[in-house]
Amino acid sequence: MTPAARIAAVAIVAVLALQWAWHAWLAPPQAQAWAMALFFSLPILPAFVLVLLRHRRAGFWGSLAALLYFSHGVMVAWSDPAAAGLALAQALLSAVLVVAASWDGVRARFAKRRAAPDV
Repeated sequence: MTPAARIAAVAIVAVLALQWAWHAWLAPPQAQAWAMALFFSLPILPAFVLVLLRHRRAGFWGSLAALLYFSHGVMVAWSDPAAAGLALAQALLSAVLVVAASWDGVRARFAKRRAAPDV
């Protein structure tokens, strides 16, 4: 497992933990906090299972879910000043996940471009 894949795996676990901490403990909604925590955890659960199985596509599926979490984090940070810290943490973790999941592919693409002879 590459360092970028390890960072992506840690970010997947961190995003999942943040969802449970945010919606069940730190700033729970008025009714059924566990249901909201479960609802907000659903997009990242497939990636979390893939991390547990040490599957190489975990970062890809995690980064797809991270796009939703990034959008949600930015929206909540803009509209709810009380939850802005949690929302910005969510957006930051999501950005880290997307960058880490795509790092190896981007690096390989630019390495291939540098290795190609000039015509």
